[in-house]
Amino acid sequence: MKSAAVAASAVALIPLVYLGVRVGEAGWDRITGEILTERTALLAGRSVALAAVVTVACVVIGVASAFLVTRTDLPGRRVFGVLAALPLAVPSYVAAFAWVSTVDDFEGFWDAALVLTACSYPYVYLPVAAALIGADPAQEEVARSLGRRPFLSVTMRQIRPAIAAGGLLVALYVLSDFGAVSIVRVDVFTRAIFTSINLGFDRTGALVLATVLVLLTLALLVGEHMTRTRGARYARGSLRTHARVRVGWIPVPFLALVSAVALGVPAYALARWFVAGVSRPGSVAEVVTAASQSFVAAALGGVVTLLLALPVGLLNARSPGPLATVLDRIAYVSHALPGLVIGLSLVFFGIRVAYPLYQTIWLLALAYAALFLPLAVGAVSSAAAQSPPVLEEVARSLGRSPLFVFRSVTVPLAAPGIGAGAALVFLTCMKELPATLLLRPTGFDTLATELWTHTDTAEFAAAAPYALVLVLVSALPTWWLSWKSRL
Repeated sequence: MKSAAVAASAVALIPLVYLGVRVGEAGWDRITGEILTERTALLAGRSVALAAVVTVACVVIGVASAFLVTRTDLPGRRVFGVLAALPLAVPSYVAAFAWVSTVDDFEGFWDAALVLTACSYPYVYLPVAAALIGADPAQEEVARSLGRRPFLSVTMRQIRPAIAAGGLLVALYVLSDFGAVSIVRVDVFTRAIFTSINLGFDRTGALVLATVLVLLTLALLVGEHMTRTRGARYARGSLRTHARVRVGWIPVPFLALVSAVALGVPAYALARWFVAGVSRPGSVAEVVTAASQSFVAAALGGVVTLLLALPVGLLNARSPGPLATVLDRIAYVSHALPGLVIGLSLVFFGIRVAYPLYQTIWLLALAYAALFLPLAVGAVSSAAAQSPPVLEEVARSLGRSPLFVFRSVTVPLAAPGIGAGAALVFLTCMKELPATLLLRPTGFDTLATELWTHTDTAEFAAAAPYALVLVLVSALPTWWLSWKSRL
């Protein structure tokens, strides 16, 4: 198990090794000259501020929505539960495209924060809602009988790991986002890196900036790890339902406003431009081709990512310790790197180390694995932690081999979590843009790349069909995740 987990984490190390080699070649004078500048300080401050604002907003909206859907008598709470998860199907660059094509002069820091919050809060909502559903109601009943407020004294402590995990994913997503900040024109690290490579032809300077982004990510990971409850297993509660808080129709305007911002504006913009877009000659065939190629790439990326995540997630759940912690953190570091840097590192890897993979869909799938490994690792680890290890111990005591135990006991027990992780990875692979732009084989166009091509030249009508199909396809795994969580 340990050797397989180390080998899987090596995939996430490829971008970091590439960064280390290329930045080291620049020399110390060039590194300090690039980092110790006012521009870098401004980029760092703006990137951190954007991540902080979006994370706080997502935590507030995500926790509030999860509580209202799972613990109150909110009218139509099942409908609102699905609506709260659906923004996960809207890529940030699609949402930015919708707002820019609808609202005049939509650009700047706070506009970017609005778009990223609307797209990212489900990263907090989904795990918190699942934690609220699975928490043991007995502890809250005891606290209530002692005259305490159970939500603050018990419930918040139970769901704190879910809040921390969701908030971490949001912060990393914001730091690595390229599409939305580029469309809304906010100068953060990812946009500066893209500009340095594509316009300034300064690849070394871009990689030095990416190294600063890695350092920010490490600081985030250390902070999240210090707030995490160590060595705990969060078992499911009893089958009894929780007492529902009476709120009536009071929260409906809040949830309706959130849905309108996250889903209403993109739906209006896509509907507005869709008819004009599909009226172009050959557009329907082009959209179908891009959709089929997107599905193939996302499915292959999901399979590769899941196979790599299984040993890391199981090691983290069954044998927690320094090695498991290090391997888990390595995966998260690569997740925060811009897809552009991941793409560059895999181009370098394909040319110098694995040339047969260069210009193939397999190299693109490897990039997806490097980017989205933490999503699958988290799902596998959580599912394995909630399944009783005694069943595996009994199977081994009967003389069964480790491989047999893994195939016949471990995987079936963790299957729901593995399925959720696979759906989440497939969804994110469908939406991924910068690494796909760099690594797709010649002539291999996806919905995301076609959308970006037309949006970059302000061809909103031509971009709309690709955006609409991308959102509809992405909505299927999002709905499945919401349904499996009993929301």
